[in-house]
Amino acid sequence: MTRCPVHMRPLKALYDVPAPAKLNVFLHITGRRPDGYHLLQSVFMLIDWCDTLHFELRLDGQISRSDLDGPEPDSSSETLPTDDLTVRAARALQSACGTPLGVHISLRKNIPSQAGMGGGSSDAASCLLALQRLWGVRLARQDLQAIALSLGADVPFFLAGSHAWVEGIGEKITPLRLPPASFVVVKPPAGVSTPDIFTAPSLKRDTKTATIQGFAAYAEGQKFEFGRNDLQPVAQQLCPQ
Repeated sequence: MTRCPVHMRPLKALYDVPAPAKLNVFLHITGRRPDGYHLLQSVFMLIDWCDTLHFELRLDGQISRSDLDGPEPDSSSETLPTDDLTVRAARALQSACGTPLGVHISLRKNIPSQAGMGGGSSDAASCLLALQRLWGVRLARQDLQAIALSLGADVPFFLAGSHAWVEGIGEKITPLRLPPASFVVVKPPAGVSTPDIFTAPSLKRDTKTATIQGFAAYAEGQKFEFGRNDLQPVAQQLCPQ
């Protein structure tokens, strides 16, 4: 990975940066790699349900985060949530670019967690894109994609910013056009973590591979009936609500 040059003056702040949710039109698990990662095929659809992020430049190189509706945090790095994807994304980009600048990130969560809608991954992708502008730096596309994939399998999709046919472990992305649609999203109070689903012995891991041509051949109004979600039976076992 090469150092990224400064290409413009840093900004003081960026406000109201959206991080949209996704829905899985279908999701098939087609295999498993020797390293344990699952191979999938899916169509990810962006929807207009978003988290909101604010970014304020810090000249001291520190990275801090708070909730938009909550109190300001202690600036000490020891108080930061180490598993927070926005913090991890900011640190990864800061390291890759070698910038001395820092950031305070404020986040308003609207996307429910443990719902399969990619809220944390979308926050991370929006963070990578926004901080390039805030810090006045730019990474090569392939380097930014590598950081995105290191943060999570869904992050490269949100970085691309369009509906997509997704394969591999989430890194193979083909943009798609989808017909307009409306959905009712129901999320029970309880949730199921992604690791719990993918480690379940009953998870089907050998669904026959589909083709993007087969999906595209579906009649316009039937695309949302293509395939199934292989994670759903396990999720229902773990969370009967």
